[in-house]
Amino acid sequence: MSALTKLLGTTASAAAVSLLVLPAPAEALDRVRWQVPMAFASTLTALGDTMPWVADQLRLVSDGAIDLQVAEPGAVIPALSVFENVSTGAIDAGYSWMGYEIGQVPASALFGATPFGLESVEYLAWMYFHGGRDLLNETFAPFDVIPIPCGTISPEAGGWFREPVDEVADLQGIRFRAAGVGGEIFSEFGASVTMLPGGELYQALETGVLDGTEFSLPTVDEQLGFYQVAPYYYLPGWHQPSTNQFLYINLGVWEGLSEQTQGLIDMACMAGNAYAIARAEALQGEVLARFEERGVTLGTFDDETLLAFWEATETVMERRSAADEMFGRVHDSMREFQREHAVWKDLGYLPRDWMRENVFNDEEIAE
Repeated sequence: MSALTKLLGTTASAAAVSLLVLPAPAEALDRVRWQVPMAFASTLTALGDTMPWVADQLRLVSDGAIDLQVAEPGAVIPALSVFENVSTGAIDAGYSWMGYEIGQVPASALFGATPFGLESVEYLAWMYFHGGRDLLNETFAPFDVIPIPCGTISPEAGGWFREPVDEVADLQGIRFRAAGVGGEIFSEFGASVTMLPGGELYQALETGVLDGTEFSLPTVDEQLGFYQVAPYYYLPGWHQPSTNQFLYINLGVWEGLSEQTQGLIDMACMAGNAYAIARAEALQGEVLARFEERGVTLGTFDDETLLAFWEATETVMERRSAADEMFGRVHDSMREFQREHAVWKDLGYLPRDWMRENVFNDEEIAE
């Protein structure tokens, strides 16, 4: 083979490879121009800033062909009405925590957060590799909605309270804000549970309309100022081990897109999941330190209290599973994976308190 033949062969091979790896031109994508109302303000770090980030990435990689314009809560529709507006076709898409639609879609609350359920990484494992997404699409198909997992964050706190909660008996009669199945479980202990959007909670706590609230993880709760009006902060967030947001898209609108456009949106949301959990985990330690500096009393629910919450959770899950077939199927699927994964989770990782108890405390003593 001559040197020229070899050169031409090499050049042809390189050209073929380049055709495989070069991105498709923006002209090959659908021109997408959606306004995307959000349930959370974009200023809420690690909760409301994921969808704007995803939208920025989509504009970048599509050369502007896919342009999702996020809208702040209340600017287009009420903050908690994303699902119903996407379902009816009033809007093409929206971004929200899944579970505000629990009255119409009971199983939605499990996808948004399951008490004593899957943590964020486990949740993504179940969603993408253990049947979760098939159940998700089946749940929402009757409502003409395609929900794309598009942001998962660390556990919420157990709650902010104006007075100490030393045992579950202290929940009797308090006025408490909670969402999803967690709220129903608090009701089992005699709490009067209500559902309010995040922007209304500070004033409700300050004026005594509420005696306590759960909302999100520490960095979000700090931005909302709860530490100023409810000094007792309890962990862990047993009711919400992960908090999961979704890009809701009207089914007809979604089916009108090419597979390439669908794939790019889906891929950007998968990146949004990584972005959200990394950002959430990066921030919480310093926030808890600031809470202590500001005089917040950090409390932990003891084993007896957590066991009481667990027993109430089982009661509520059984009741809801009996009332709604899809709720039961989703819950059973999650629990099956959680049980299968438990051995690896227990044996494959250091105990959560090992470094703090055996390494970092030793360093402090040495100093």
